Amino acid sequence: MDQLKLNGIEVECIIGDLPEERESEQKILVDVSLDMDLEEASISDKLDDTVDYALLVGDIREALEEARCRLLERAAGVVADVCLSDPRVESVTVGVRKFGSVSGLGSAEVRLTRK
Repeated sequence: MDQLKLNGIEVECIIGDLPEERESEQKILVDVSLDMDLEEASISDKLDDTVDYALLVGDIREALEEARCRLLERAAGVVADVCLSDPRVESVTVGVRKFGSVSGLGSAEVRLTRK
């Protein structure tokens, strides 16, 4: 299976369970790995034969901004749902990373795979 990877998608959104985290947006980073057949696009060189990742990144940002997730697990699930809405995507691995949520911890990350 081929893969299309999008790394380091920056999203400003409400995320977290603490009261102060519900009041202002935080930056998270999202990594996405789409498992799909890229043969046709590799031959045709046409955007129509693959996922338009500029549009996908916009859809991911919009979904996370609207979701106002409390947990990284939920945020990753939202991203997976967005990616799997394209029927060409057979499975997706999503990583969501949040910084500064715990003193002395560089970041927390959730990684999940969905089909």
